[in-house]
Amino acid sequence: MKVKKFVAWDYVVFAALFLVCASIGVFFAVKERKKKTSKEFLVGGKQMTCGPIAFSLTSSFMSAVTVLGTPSEVYRYGASFVLFFLSYALVIIFTAELFLPVFYRSGITSTYEVSKNYLKMILYTGIVVYAPSLALNQVTGFDLWGSVVATGIVCTFYCTLGGLKAVVWTDAFQMLVMVAGFVTVLIRGTTLNGGSTKVWEDAYEGSRLNIFDFDIDPLRRHTFWTIVIGGTFTWLGLYGVNQSTIQRCISCKSEKHAKLALYLNLLGLWTVLVCAVFCGLVMYSHYKSCDPWTADFISAPDQLMPYFVMDIFSSMPGVPGLFVACAFSGTLSTVAASINALATVTFEDLVKKGFPNLSEKMSTWISKGLCILYGVLCTSMAAAASLLGGVVQASLSIHGMCGGPMLGLFTLGIVFPCANWKGAIGGLLAGITLAFWAGTGSFIYPAPPTKSIPLQLSTLNCTLVNSTEALTTAPVFWPFLADTWYSLSYLYFSAIGCLGCAVTGLLISFITGPSKGEDIPPVLIKPVCNLFCFWSKSLTTFLWCGVRHDSQEVSTRPPQLSPAGAQEQRACRHVWA
Repeated sequence: MKVKKFVAWDYVVFAALFLVCASIGVFFAVKERKKKTSKEFLVGGKQMTCGPIAFSLTSSFMSAVTVLGTPSEVYRYGASFVLFFLSYALVIIFTAELFLPVFYRSGITSTYEVSKNYLKMILYTGIVVYAPSLALNQVTGFDLWGSVVATGIVCTFYCTLGGLKAVVWTDAFQMLVMVAGFVTVLIRGTTLNGGSTKVWEDAYEGSRLNIFDFDIDPLRRHTFWTIVIGGTFTWLGLYGVNQSTIQRCISCKSEKHAKLALYLNLLGLWTVLVCAVFCGLVMYSHYKSCDPWTADFISAPDQLMPYFVMDIFSSMPGVPGLFVACAFSGTLSTVAASINALATVTFEDLVKKGFPNLSEKMSTWISKGLCILYGVLCTSMAAAASLLGGVVQASLSIHGMCGGPMLGLFTLGIVFPCANWKGAIGGLLAGITLAFWAGTGSFIYPAPPTKSIPLQLSTLNCTLVNSTEALTTAPVFWPFLADTWYSLSYLYFSAIGCLGCAVTGLLISFITGPSKGEDIPPVLIKPVCNLFCFWSKSLTTFLWCGVRHDSQEVSTRPPQLSPAGAQEQRACRHVWA
């Protein structure tokens, strides 16, 4: 069964997306040409409002992986993926109420040292560019390297010219394109398959609506608990303490605007999630009797969504181009966010420390040069990703496993004032070891099929192509941990890393001598004990561990510290940054 390839009108619609994005960069380059400070370029002068920041956050974290992967996930495993709406809510609450106040009030621009994390972000960005390009190329005939190079050039162009403001407003536009693409597919797909009632009936008969599975078995791939608990840790590690998120939030004109942006962003996350889940159900209704994946019409599950689009819009030139624009809107926003974040981190952590007396004009030019450098590196990494083959999925998983230990490290420093630098280092090493132990073991010894097998798919009405069944060889040595520790749901890797880091860090801190709270500026610690010990002032003060939260009013803007206070603040940052 062959579907129609891209035609001229599809390319026109897709090219229009790139043209608008580039135009936004030119607009802000002209508008802000007299504001040449690095602060204006990297964090928008801290004058952004909540609306565009909310759109930007949603667009950046709902990448093409979401557009292509989530409908495929629902198609194969059912609609339990919709439970992530609870995870998203918890993530936003923790980010807005726990992490954001500390970052915003302390005036921190970089949430981590670039030397420790830049390679991981560059690799991830390269994969985000390459993976959707490959999926769309194999189904639609869309030129692979043309899309990769165009993505890199356009993102680098508007990041370099317009800075953070261009990135944010372009993300807002791309968010609208993403939703428009989803809605178009939903309307057309639902109409062709007999309406929403028929789609719902097909999904019910195919067991795609068995959402609430309260099995506490941590080895099951997706249950209520793995998604809500494990999903919260996973997203908090990649969202709550992520450079891209914090950089956008601190660009807001006030902490109130930053928090409001996060909560408005939650509505955007829910919208994209619901659209993606319903696209998966519509796709199942369409292919319930002829699954293109098991029939070998496509070579990978991620190609299901573009195959579906090319199928249902075969008689409507230009509309497939809208969907490709929808998919690449997520890619553009993610790449732009990474380029801008990498430039900011490099400038703050390396350039300013090495050359503290740079003029504002020179600082701005260096910031723009860094954007160009990272744009080239991220695009080049897409070429490297093409050589990884099956390691691409492994690289994405490793990126997720890194988020848990980092989340544990930030939590240790922000919530527990008694933690010292020895505990922070020891905890981080322990968290990374545990997360990678479980993750690497799961790659070598995959979970039993009973824990992660897809729901039934039919090829009853397909004209099958000739194919050879691939043979799978099980490892000769099968250790005891293969059926327990190595079979944990992938969503728990982040939780393992986070809890391992926090618990180990606290133990080492108490053994080696906890930090003195009197030496820590209150702005760097979030007194969460106040929520649980409000009934006892003495107990609350005791749990402050010496940090004098009642000795000064914590303002909503970065405090003006004395030279000694600034030195203390820099020392404290090394515990959790």
